[in-house]
Amino acid sequence: MVSLKQIHYYLGVAQAGQVSSAAQDMNVSQSAVTLSIQDLEAELGVKLFVRRSSGLKLTQEGHRFLHHANNIQSVVSDAMNSMRSQDEQCDGKIRLGLTYMLSGYFLFPLLTRFRRAYPKISIELIEKDRASVEELLRTGDVDLALLLTSNLADRESITSVTLLKSPRRLWLSSFHPLLSREKVSFSEVAQEPYVLLRMDEADVSAAKYWKQAGIEPNASFVTDSLEAVRAMVANGFAVTILSDMVYRPWSLDGGKIEVRDMDSDVPSMNMGLAWKRGRRLSKAERIFRDYLVAETTAQGPRAT
Repeated sequence: MVSLKQIHYYLGVAQAGQVSSAAQDMNVSQSAVTLSIQDLEAELGVKLFVRRSSGLKLTQEGHRFLHHANNIQSVVSDAMNSMRSQDEQCDGKIRLGLTYMLSGYFLFPLLTRFRRAYPKISIELIEKDRASVEELLRTGDVDLALLLTSNLADRESITSVTLLKSPRRLWLSSFHPLLSREKVSFSEVAQEPYVLLRMDEADVSAAKYWKQAGIEPNASFVTDSLEAVRAMVANGFAVTILSDMVYRPWSLDGGKIEVRDMDSDVPSMNMGLAWKRGRRLSKAERIFRDYLVAETTAQGPRAT
């Protein structure tokens, strides 16, 4: 029978991509994680991971099981939250600022479960760009904010906790020649038409890691629309580098999008919760912060 510990270890390895890193994150031995994964694969009768030079990658069956594993963790988390009778009675209102990418690709599954666990805490959502959200935190017009902590500009007056680190990888069409490569270099990508996304300063982040590589992308199109990016990549008009959090294997017109690792370090896209430094959080705000930390730690990577 599959155990919750096996699910936890599996999600940890799926997120980290390496047994050693996952074991370190979970404060357990590598052998314990390895044996747990082997037992889980034997119980399911499928291979969940394939070993590559860059680490462990999910197989097709591993990707399918990822969705179920995340659901199992969520159900267990909901059950535990339901037992917190004292906190359940906590009421209050939280004014939550958030940026566009976090509202579209991160918040609402978590918020749905939070509302079930703490029905008396109401949350008012205020969506703005990152600079505006930071200003709202400084002026006290929002209590907390979800944003890309990797883009946080004012680290003196704003404090934050990172909830999730999403790796950035190369997106390609299903028929692109570079799919034959396990890893791709910046110089190879620079020879391809490149679509640049502006949402949540993705273009600013891209400029930094391209500059570090000493190469400029062949930017053929710049857009605020992630669906436009998907369509261009899936249909072979361009490639791009974006995070796993916003990756989906299909465009709206049914085109297939594949991913490959870069052979050079590309910084992850880090998401987190922020508030004004020195501000004393209310009980409702502390509950919300702790809930997000617990949920994102338990869930591991999102299913794609």
